[in-house]
Amino acid sequence: MSQPLMVNRYRWYELIGIYAGILAFLTFILAPFVEGFLVSLKPLSQLFSSPYRFIPQNGSFEAYRTMWVSVPGFARYIFNSFFISTIVTAVVLMLVVPAAYAFARFKFRGSGHLLGAFLAVNMFSGAVLLIPLFRLMRSFGVLNTYFAIIVPGVAFLIPSAIWLLRTYMMRIPRELDEAAFVDGASHFYTLRRVILPIAMPGITVVAITTFIGSYAQQFIYALTFNSKTEYAPLPVGLFAYFGRQEVIWNELMAASFVGIAPAMIVIFFLQRYLVSGLTAGAVKQ
Repeated sequence: MSQPLMVNRYRWYELIGIYAGILAFLTFILAPFVEGFLVSLKPLSQLFSSPYRFIPQNGSFEAYRTMWVSVPGFARYIFNSFFISTIVTAVVLMLVVPAAYAFARFKFRGSGHLLGAFLAVNMFSGAVLLIPLFRLMRSFGVLNTYFAIIVPGVAFLIPSAIWLLRTYMMRIPRELDEAAFVDGASHFYTLRRVILPIAMPGITVVAITTFIGSYAQQFIYALTFNSKTEYAPLPVGLFAYFGRQEVIWNELMAASFVGIAPAMIVIFFLQRYLVSGLTAGAVKQ
């Protein structure tokens, strides 16, 4: 006689506690975004009215139109951020994938100390190294170029990416490598044909985190190493809404939501591939 399936059921008060916790967490996370969106719908005269109204009166999307006039080169700023983040992500992946495979599969002298050094790099703020980086960029003659923003982004994002991908590759059975070596495959062929298809979910995670990190950390590098509008990323463009007399808050919020839209679209599609990769092979055929 077959045993009945055991179903883990929560009591009613446990469900209330779980959903209350989820609601509180989502409220804490989403409240600033909701408020920012409502601010973008308000006329500038309502932003400092007393008493303050959370829901706008006569709200409109006028700020989403006028923001392009206030900062004429805003579309260029969005393109620059997307371009820089894409290049940084591509370069980081090209360097991190073989490095993570080497740290996950080979034991060599000093590997632990080298991994610790990678972790220590993330403990330093980018502002601490601005002056040495500026002198280095000036000596190479790459100031006021995309290169001056891409290189620091790659350098500061590689350590965390190696740690993330190394941890994922260590979960892949070594028997797959050994089977490939028995068939005469080289390490590079094994990485390309055997490990990479299995590690795609981990690589996708690294790509997402790298893209987000690059998209969010461009301001300090662009402000220090660049003075030309044609190379300035989105954070510098948002800074242009801060005038001498006042800040155009409704247009600033509208520009912020428009600026993060490309990144959100990319992350959405990458997340789809991530979920499909994590669930692949979960059920035996």
